[in-house]
Amino acid sequence: MIQRVFSFVGQTIKNSEEDRANFDYSFQYSGKFYLMASPTIDSAWLSSPIKPFCKSLNVGEAHPADILPVLEAPVPFASDNSNAPQPPPLPSKNCTRTKYSERPLEYSVVPKETKDTWDNLFKKGYGADVCILTNEKSCVLAHSNVLSIASPVLANVLRLSKVKNGMRYIKIPGVPHGAVCMFIRFLYSSCYEEEELQKFVLHLIVLSHFYSIPSLKRVCICSLEQGWLTRENVIDVLQLARNCDAPRLAFICVRMVVKNFKSISLTEGWRAMRHANPALEQELVESVVEADTRKQERQRKMEEKKVYLQLYEAMEALLHICKDGCRTIGPRDKVLKGSQGACNFPACKGLETLVRHFSNCKTRVPGGCVHCKRMWQLLELHSRMCNEPDSCKVPLCRHFKEKMQQQSKKDETKWKVLVSKVIAAKNAVGSFSSRSKDSQIICSSAYSFYFKLRLPKTE
Repeated sequence: MIQRVFSFVGQTIKNSEEDRANFDYSFQYSGKFYLMASPTIDSAWLSSPIKPFCKSLNVGEAHPADILPVLEAPVPFASDNSNAPQPPPLPSKNCTRTKYSERPLEYSVVPKETKDTWDNLFKKGYGADVCILTNEKSCVLAHSNVLSIASPVLANVLRLSKVKNGMRYIKIPGVPHGAVCMFIRFLYSSCYEEEELQKFVLHLIVLSHFYSIPSLKRVCICSLEQGWLTRENVIDVLQLARNCDAPRLAFICVRMVVKNFKSISLTEGWRAMRHANPALEQELVESVVEADTRKQERQRKMEEKKVYLQLYEAMEALLHICKDGCRTIGPRDKVLKGSQGACNFPACKGLETLVRHFSNCKTRVPGGCVHCKRMWQLLELHSRMCNEPDSCKVPLCRHFKEKMQQQSKKDETKWKVLVSKVIAAKNAVGSFSSRSKDSQIICSSAYSFYFKLRLPKTE
C-alpha cells in the first residue's frame, strides 16, 4: 500500500558523479564494507551492482526471529501512585435514588382512579350530546365539551354540525369502528390497549394527524418504530408517514429501505408504489445509490488514512533505528540490542527487514527492485519532514534536501501534499508513545504484510 501511495510521487535522481560524491556512506554487514553510489528511484541506478549504503549504520547478524516482522506488545507505562489521595467512598443505594425517581419516565402522576373515571364516562356515555357515525353504521357516544377541548379540529366540526333532538351528529368515515372507539377513548383518558394499538396503529396515526392529536401520534410512531415495521409494510408506512407529517418515522423507513433494498424491492408494496408513485421510487433508488457512494468514500478515506498513518510510523521507526539502534541494526557508535527486550515501535521489524534487503539486493533489471525503490521513497519522505538536516542521523537526509531544489513544480506539489497528509495523520493520533495497544497492533500487522521479505543468504 505504501508503494501505491508513492506511485504518484515517483522521483528521478540522476546517477551522476556528483551524486556518488554526496553518497559517501557504507554498511557493515557480515564483516564486509562496501561503497555505493547515489541511485535514482526510477532511473538506471539499479542496473549497476547493488552495494550496501550507509557507513553510519551497523548491521549485525540477523537472528531467525528477527528476519520477519512479528507482533509485539508495547511496554506498559508504570506510574507511582503511592502519593495519590484515596478516593471517596461510593454512595449508598439509599441516598442515590428515591422511590419516586425509580419510576419510568412514561409513567403519569394521574391516579388510576381518575383514569378509570374518564374511561367509565366514555364507555357508559353519561350525558352524551354527540353521536359519531362510523363506516359500520354504528354510533359512538361522546361529549362535545371533551371533544372540543381535546381537538381544535373536532371543535370546529362540532360548531358546524346540526343539532337534532339535543344530539349533534358527526361522521368519521374511512376507518374501522374499533379504531374510532379507541381514538375517542384516548381523548378522554389517554388510555389504550396494546393489542388494539397494534391492530389499528395505521388508522390511529391518520386520525391523530387529521384531528391534530400530537400525543396520540407520538404513541403511534413509537409503536411503529419499536418492531412493528417489516420489509413487507415499510413502503406503506413510509408513504403514510410522509402524508401525516412524521419525518422521523419517514427517515427510519428510508433507512430500512436503503439497508434492505434488494429484498424490499421484491415486495408487493414496492410494486404498488412503483405504479402509483414513480417519483418516490426514483427518490428511494437515488438514496440507495447515494448511501452506497458514501460508504465507498468512507472506506476509501479510512484506507487512505491508514496508509498515511503507516507512513508516519515508518518515519518514527526509521529515526529510531538511525538514532538509537534496535536489535541487529543501528548507528556504529551504539551497542546493538540483539533480540533482547521488546521494541515499542511496531514498524521497526518490518523496516529493519527492508533495510537489510536494501543492503544486499543485487537486482539489475531496468527500473530496479520494487523494495529498494520503496526504501528510497521512505528516505526522501523523511528528508522532507525533517527540520534538522544538519544534525539528522538518517542517511541521505541532507542529500535529498539539496535534490529538492532541482525538482519540477508539479512533483514538488505532490510531495508537499503527501507530507501534509502524513503530518495530519501524526497530529490526529498525537505522540507515538501515547498510542493505544490496539492501534499498535493494527500498524504492526500492516507492516508485517508490507515489509515481509525473504532475505538473501549471507556468506
